[in-house]
Amino acid sequence: MSDSQKWFFLIGAAGLAFLTYLLAPVLTPFLISAALAYLGDPLVDRLEVKFSRSVSVLIVFCGIFSALFIVIAFVVPVLQQEIVTLVKKLPGYIDFIQSRVIPWLQSTLSIELKAWDLSQVKAMIKQHWQDVGGVAAGILGTVSKSGLAFLGWMANLVLIPVLTFYLLRDWDIIVERVHELIPRRWERGVVSLTKSCDEVLGAFMHGQLMVMLSLGTVYSIGLSLVGLDMALLIGMGAGMVSFVPYLGFILGMLVAGIAAAMQFQELVPLLFVFAVFGVGQMLESFLLTPYLLGDRIGLHPVAVIFAVMAGGQLFGFMGILLALPVAAVIMVLLRHAHEEYVSSHLYGDAAKNSPGAKDERSGA
Repeated sequence: MSDSQKWFFLIGAAGLAFLTYLLAPVLTPFLISAALAYLGDPLVDRLEVKFSRSVSVLIVFCGIFSALFIVIAFVVPVLQQEIVTLVKKLPGYIDFIQSRVIPWLQSTLSIELKAWDLSQVKAMIKQHWQDVGGVAAGILGTVSKSGLAFLGWMANLVLIPVLTFYLLRDWDIIVERVHELIPRRWERGVVSLTKSCDEVLGAFMHGQLMVMLSLGTVYSIGLSLVGLDMALLIGMGAGMVSFVPYLGFILGMLVAGIAAAMQFQELVPLLFVFAVFGVGQMLESFLLTPYLLGDRIGLHPVAVIFAVMAGGQLFGFMGILLALPVAAVIMVLLRHAHEEYVSSHLYGDAAKNSPGAKDERSGA
């Protein structure tokens, strides 16, 4: 590749990144639709053995949005009710902190803590907790006051199913057209890299989501059996942040432990809560992650945290959606670049000219 071609591709990549930054608010429904189409395309390909492409797309399309509707119709109201329950019980939790926790800290740590006057906070919660039940209605009312915002929200809501259907139907055609644009001399290398990226993305999109949902379900069911009021909220929250190793386990156990201590004020339920997260962690380590993910992704926890924070800072919500898939692809490209570097003359010459190599040659 000549220097002019390298500059051309570098400027093109920079221009594409800048354009993506400018169009970030508009691209969100397209990215969500592309992700849903990417998840559904393998199943469509399998169904094509028995049905036509259109019928297969229709079956998968109905399955995806039926599942989303079930989640919205059944899970969201339960989560909202748990939030209402939490806010209603906050005054009791504040009393528990003032009467039990602060005196215990003073006696255990042998230090004098200033008394916390939380009476105003408690009174405010008692006065306004009824408003929490209408949070969704309040947000909708606020959005509807702005005609443009409401129209944009409705457009995205309608666009996502439409875009998903068309992308599912034409996914193989789009892939083939992109394949035809690859210069023939680069085809083998580009196809090899693309397959590696597709493997990593498939592992993340399918495997990691299944691990997160499975852990959230295990945590929620376990905490429900213990009798914790906010079992679904805490359990699914811990499952959703489990893409960072041990983060969901630590945060979930911490939050659930505090909630159990305030709700039951006994040791045995607290031990049961710890047992739930212990079982979930063992299932993740020995069953879910090896079976659903294997070692195909291998992103370091620090890299995961940085990718999510950087994506959110640069591109907002769309950046958070793209952070981990893009990081996984970059990891594949870096591995390929490392292999190319190790096998290059630059690395070989450096190894030959190193002090150790000179000593070996002189010793020989």
